[in-house]
Amino acid sequence: MDDFPVATTPAPGTMTVDWEDRVDINRLRSYRLERVREQLETHGLGAVLLFETSNIRYATSTTIGYWAFNKGERWALVTRNGRPKVWDFGSAAKAHRLQLPSLYDEENSIGGNTGLQGAIGPETGLHERAAKEIAATLREAGLDSEPLGVDMAETGVFLALQKEGLDVVDGQQAMMLAREIKSSDEIMLLTQASAMVDGLYHEIFETLRPGIKESEVVAMAHSYLFEKGSEFVEAINSIAGERCSPHPHVFSDRIIRPGDQAYFDIIHAYNGYRTCYYRTFAVGRATQAHRDAFKQAREWMDAAIDLCRPGNTTDMLARVWPEAHEFGFQDEMDAFGLQFGHGVGVGLHERPIISRLNSLDDPIELQAGMYLALETYAPAGDGRSAARIEEMMVITDEGPLVTTLFPCEELMVAAEY
Repeated sequence: MDDFPVATTPAPGTMTVDWEDRVDINRLRSYRLERVREQLETHGLGAVLLFETSNIRYATSTTIGYWAFNKGERWALVTRNGRPKVWDFGSAAKAHRLQLPSLYDEENSIGGNTGLQGAIGPETGLHERAAKEIAATLREAGLDSEPLGVDMAETGVFLALQKEGLDVVDGQQAMMLAREIKSSDEIMLLTQASAMVDGLYHEIFETLRPGIKESEVVAMAHSYLFEKGSEFVEAINSIAGERCSPHPHVFSDRIIRPGDQAYFDIIHAYNGYRTCYYRTFAVGRATQAHRDAFKQAREWMDAAIDLCRPGNTTDMLARVWPEAHEFGFQDEMDAFGLQFGHGVGVGLHERPIISRLNSLDDPIELQAGMYLALETYAPAGDGRSAARIEEMMVITDEGPLVTTLFPCEELMVAAEY
């Protein structure tokens, strides 16, 4: 970018204070639940049954440890009216009643179990029990003859729901559309999550040097984020040297050497809201190949950011990025995720997904309130290095406001000789 973005959305801090308007949690809860109910009406659903962890968090404002992430051992039912009902893992149900009594009691926060992904055999009847309880709740609400949207579940659960006579349909698209437009509270949480990573990148830049392992950077990043208030570090990509091209999407114990190019992705959650935020450095010294790759990745990024305005469509962004064969891949499926954009919120990959794989034939109109992460990737001419850049931003009526503020106009060299 020609000018580093200084106008962005607020990130006032992680505490609740009386002297400043910050995130209004009750307003956040109400907004999210209303968005879900709007989609129930739009899709003609009587209710949605949610097993996917991000959907449960969004609709019910409940969460437990990330060890339970998408294991199918907790679920929620949201109807057109009435309170959401949560079936949770053992004692978590009681904890919700104690910790959030304004929303949950013995009626709508209860224990549930579908067999721990087959560890408890189907002969125990846990799938059937869960389906009967869900069907009974729908009958009480007069919704048992209405379509039931389900986001994701074990096959045994789907079959048990159908055995109860329920009309099971896809509910994931309704939830993706509900989560597509962010409220001011969500944008503030996303910006605060980005601010934590701004600081982390300064620490990475100061720490990065020959002799340090990729995994040591990952360890430091975890510690830093938890100290700053992160609730979950989903992934840290830490990749250097010959591992840069092609992108392996996983860190290793490789020792970083003088003259390596290195890039990092920080994926963590603050109050449920995630980041996806890449930066690239050279270590010790930068070659012309490094600088050329970085310049190319930055140009592709800036061209896409300029198009992030209401009324534009996702195919317009995808077209400013190169075709797969232009940067060493056989087709768009092979190169998916490198020249890439996606919504970010309580989930890492939300609508809209932007790439040449899907956007050219199925474009989505950009709207104010969408919160995007755009990613570009340029392999270097030396055959081993590469540059990876990612910026997060919210689309406003005036255009994009970038929330990832660690400097990224030129390739920075850590521990420069």
